[in-house]
Amino acid sequence: MRKIRCSNTKPERELAKALWKAGFRYRKNLKSLPGRPDIVIRRLKVAIFVDGEFWHGHNWEKKKNQIKSNREFWIPKIERNMERDVEVNNALIKLNYVVIRFWANDVKRNVDACVQKVLESLSEAS
Repeated sequence: MRKIRCSNTKPERELAKALWKAGFRYRKNLKSLPGRPDIVIRRLKVAIFVDGEFWHGHNWEKKKNQIKSNREFWIPKIERNMERDVEVNNALIKLNYVVIRFWANDVKRNVDACVQKVLESLSEAS
């Protein structure tokens, strides 16, 4: 478990590189914001998270039943992570940030679509 990264994962690096190539300048893991977003575009007030499927409960109702070992630990832990994600989103929205969350597999499959989603979110916000 010690080798599992919490920041600067490969999907985060891929998305950051694609955003840089698209002309966005950003900061990574900004400690001054709630939840330490993976990528922050300060000028446009955008906070981007790249969430791991297991840790943040992707398709949780189905996956919860597939956990076989140490269920009394993992199920409350992941559910608390999901609650914290909502709390962080609300705190960032109160600070007038646009919050965008991607699943790591979505970034791996099609990083260009993720960059396009960021562009669409920015045009909707302005």
